[in-house]
Order: sequence, then C-alpha cells, then structure tokens
Amino acid sequence: MDKVKEGHGEDKAFTEECNVILNAVGDAMYAIGGKWKLRIIISIARGNKRFSELKRQIAGISGRVLSSELKELEANGLVVKKVAVGYPVLIEYELTPYSQTLEKVVESLVDWGKQHREKIKREFSEDKAG
Repeated sequence: MDKVKEGHGEDKAFTEECNVILNAVGDAMYAIGGKWKLRIIISIARGNKRFSELKRQIAGISGRVLSSELKELEANGLVVKKVAVGYPVLIEYELTPYSQTLEKVVESLVDWGKQHREKIKREFSEDKAG
C-alpha cells in the first residue's frame, strides 16, 4: 500500500511539473506562436521597419493580418510603434530590448528548420530512387 501511495505522489509531482512546462509553452506560443509573429520579428530585426516593407518582405501575409499581428506583438512588449509627425506621417516598427530574449529561440528554430528541410528532401529523394 505504501508503494502505491509513494508512486502516486511521484505521479502527482510529475503531473505538476508537466503542467508548469505546458503552461510555459502555452504562454510562449501565445506571445510568438502562429504563422507570422516570428517572421515579423525577424523581418524587423533585418531592417524592415515600415508596414509596407514588412508586407512586401513577408510573402503571403495580408495587410489585415499584419496589422493584427503587430498589435499583438506590441501588447506582448516585443514591438513598439513609432509615429513621426510630419507630412507624410511616418510610422515605423521597432523591436524592444525585450525582444532580444528571443534570440536563442530563433536560432534554435532556424537550425531545426534547416535540418528538417534536409531530412524531408533526403527522404523524398530516397522514395523517388527506391
């Protein structure tokens, strides 16, 4: 009976740890997940600061979606919208210092994405040859 209780306690700790991990990943995915957010961040980091530049650089994104994603990135403290008064009004988006905390995440995703693409190409070639 003690072993059952002991095992159950370990399961509970494991479940609690799992919940902490799942919640953390959920929070991260809320802030940067989806098809566009990291692409927007990367594009801004590479010098595309105006809405039209971002829209042109990020293939397939609509203006409505870009606008919505930029607002969400602003709300999460990753991007700031700068408005220069004048004629015409100049609006630019800049990364916040906080966005630098994503550097390792982006590097890891780039590495994994390259690796995955090569794996898929290799398997596709093997299927064609075989």
